[in-house]
Amino acid sequence: MFTRILGYKIFSGTKKELLGYINDFDKVNIISGNPEILYSGIKDEFLNSVFTEKNSIIIPDGVGTVLASKLVKNPVKEKIAGIEVMEEILSKCEKENKRVYLLGAKEEVLKECIINLITKYPKLVIIGAHNGYFDLNNCEDIINDIREKNPYALFIAMGCPRQEIFIANNIKHLPCKVFMGVGGSFDVFAGTVNRAPRWMINLGLEWLYRVIKEPWRINRLGAIPKFLWKVLFYK
Repeated sequence: MFTRILGYKIFSGTKKELLGYINDFDKVNIISGNPEILYSGIKDEFLNSVFTEKNSIIIPDGVGTVLASKLVKNPVKEKIAGIEVMEEILSKCEKENKRVYLLGAKEEVLKECIINLITKYPKLVIIGAHNGYFDLNNCEDIINDIREKNPYALFIAMGCPRQEIFIANNIKHLPCKVFMGVGGSFDVFAGTVNRAPRWMINLGLEWLYRVIKEPWRINRLGAIPKFLWKVLFYK
C-alpha cells in the first residue's frame, strides 16, 4: 500500500482506500506530498522527521510525485489531491455529525470559506475557526480553544512549513483524530482562487493552470526537476 521514494512512504492506494486506512489511526497527519513539499523535507531535517512519523500519511498530490513512483518502478494507483481528501473528510463529518475546526488564511478568506462550506454541507458543524496570522510560539489561546472544542478534524491552511510546524508541535496535545495541512484550500472554498477545469486535472495539467493564473508560482516549479533528479540517483 506504499511506495518508497527518497526514504518517504508514499500512499499508493486509491483515494477510497486512503479514507478507509486513516480510520485505523488514533491520530493521523495527512500530508499532501507534491514534489515541492517533499523536496523541502529533503533539505530540512525537522520537516523530514514530521513527514516520516508513524502517524503521518503522505499522499501523492502532484503529477511529479506520480512520475517519481514510476521511476522507482512501483507506481501509485492514482494522484490524490489534498483538497479532494479534505472534501471527503468534510462530507464524512457532515454525515456522522463530527465537528471540524479551521485554522489559517486571511480573516476575510476564512469567513467566506466557512459560508461556502456550510452552503455545500448544510449539516456540517464547524465548531471553531481562527485566521493564520499569529505567532506560532505564542498561541496558547488558539491551542486551548481547539482543545476545549474537541474537533474530529483540524484543517490548517498556512502553507509549508508553517502548517507542518504547528501540527508537529501540537498533535500530541490536541484531541483531534485528523490533522491536515491544506495549503491554499481555504482560498479555493472561499472562491478567491479557482481549481483547474476537470479536463486539465484529469490530464495532470493543474500545475499549468495555476501558473497561468498566478505567474509567481513559476519560481516554485524548479523543485520538480530537482526532486525527480534526486529520485533518479537516490541510493
